[in-house]
Amino acid sequence: MLEVIVPATSANIGPGYDCLGIALNLYNKFYFEEIDEGIIIEEKEKEYINEDNMVYQSMLYFFEKVKPSIIPKGVKIKIIDNIPICRGLGSSATCIIAGLMGANYLSKSNLNKEEILKLATEIEGHPDNVAPAIYGNMIVSFMEDEKIYYDTIKVPKNLRFCALIPDFKLSTEKARGVLPKTIDHKDGVFNVSRATLLVTAFMNNNLELLKVACKDKFHQEYRSPLINDYDKIVTYSNKLNCLGTFLSGAGPTIMSLTSDDDKDFLPDMESYLLSLDNKWQIKDLHCDYNGVVVNIID
Repeated sequence: MLEVIVPATSANIGPGYDCLGIALNLYNKFYFEEIDEGIIIEEKEKEYINEDNMVYQSMLYFFEKVKPSIIPKGVKIKIIDNIPICRGLGSSATCIIAGLMGANYLSKSNLNKEEILKLATEIEGHPDNVAPAIYGNMIVSFMEDEKIYYDTIKVPKNLRFCALIPDFKLSTEKARGVLPKTIDHKDGVFNVSRATLLVTAFMNNNLELLKVACKDKFHQEYRSPLINDYDKIVTYSNKLNCLGTFLSGAGPTIMSLTSDDDKDFLPDMESYLLSLDNKWQIKDLHCDYNGVVVNIID
């Protein structure tokens, strides 16, 4: 049996639209084993127990693209979900990577992480979530002429990512649908400067720069109206002297940055969220430095 553990990810990180992503220490676990025939999926969410399951579809994509000499006659997939679905925390990326890793193992193809990244990006469309989920840390990534370019940014260990997660979903398609077709030149300059500062602030542990570096003109102001109480939460987060806030992926999760020394942010924010109409939960997270982990279980 194969165990695949894939971390959650948060993409964009404010101004880094479609090119910045970070792995977080919240994980989905997947188990694969060959069976005599057919497909068996064990998953708590009943709507995903079918052949359209993204893990299974990613396996089929692997077999079609790689064309291995060994293809299992049947497969059993067990999924343990810890990452909320459709909340901007990379749950779909974990399914894609796990499916590819499972197919890689069962077909004895021995593809490396770089080759898995290429296949995952083909499925996902861009590497901003799948790259950090595979490699860990914070990753800058993009595609050009069908080649993936990426590099790693070491994240300070004392930096906390407080994920404020609502009880409602927001589809990526809907979130992309509200974005403008073009942007002003000044907005492009705004984002380039903030994204560059964000990277250097992480690299040099200059956390006091994160509040301004997380600002964005590409997507957050267009997506925030889709999220109930977004402005209220960001304002209150700033009132609590957080280091910065940003929309995680396409949302609706809001990420607030604090340091390990800040003992008051979590209880104060948790108390405030109880006053809002929707139910919100907080997950106190840190960067994952390892990326996907694959274990063979006897």
